Amino acid sequence: MKLAINIDHVATIREARGENEPDPVIAAGICELAGAAGIVCHLREDRRHINDRDLKLIREVVKTKLDLEMAATDEMLKIAIDTLPEIVTLVPEKRQELTTEGGLNILADKSRFENIISELHSKDILVSLFIDPDPASVDMAFEIKADIIEIHTGKYANVRSEKEILTELSKIAVTSRLASELGMIVTAGHGLNYQNVLPVAAISEISEISIGHSIISRAVFTGLERAVKDMLDLLNLKK
Repeated sequence: MKLAINIDHVATIREARGENEPDPVIAAGICELAGAAGIVCHLREDRRHINDRDLKLIREVVKTKLDLEMAATDEMLKIAIDTLPEIVTLVPEKRQELTTEGGLNILADKSRFENIISELHSKDILVSLFIDPDPASVDMAFEIKADIIEIHTGKYANVRSEKEILTELSKIAVTSRLASELGMIVTAGHGLNYQNVLPVAAISEISEISIGHSIISRAVFTGLERAVKDMLDLLNLKK
């Protein structure tokens, strides 16, 4: 089990004042030094948090692996090829949303996803698809040659009753098992925090957890290095 840190919300705080701090580039270095196995950032079409300058410098400083989240657009494909992250995660994107609200609808534009994956593979970039816990989406991800699936855990994170929680965990487990059997790497993220992450981390097929907002929120009170180490301690990942 590995922990990747999404640093988008460091940039969100910066953009609230339109100034220069806090700098997500520095945050990336702190997270790595604290033990993170990778850095995640989402370059949105509207550049609401991470911007092009951030991405360029983050690519230069990250020593573990860089996972670039992006929409399946021509602009973002060109940026990915110019930047050469280790991983590109294709995500749905709506301008009006506060955060990504669900998984990709692969069927809606299957040929486009397939073409983008092929382009990224030609540059030796691994491709992850951000999907809801749904076996049909796994089958389509496999068919279009995705290397990784990241399971959207947002619904699990938001339900409250024990029955609903167990139902969502079951969906995540079934989806993870199928993807693993097909030879894909399985990761998970969205809405996970210090209170709800362990049941997801206990699913053996999931090799990496991606967390951003919760860790950045705790960092306001404890500092970023401590917040990362607290999560690593919780997951038993501290080196």
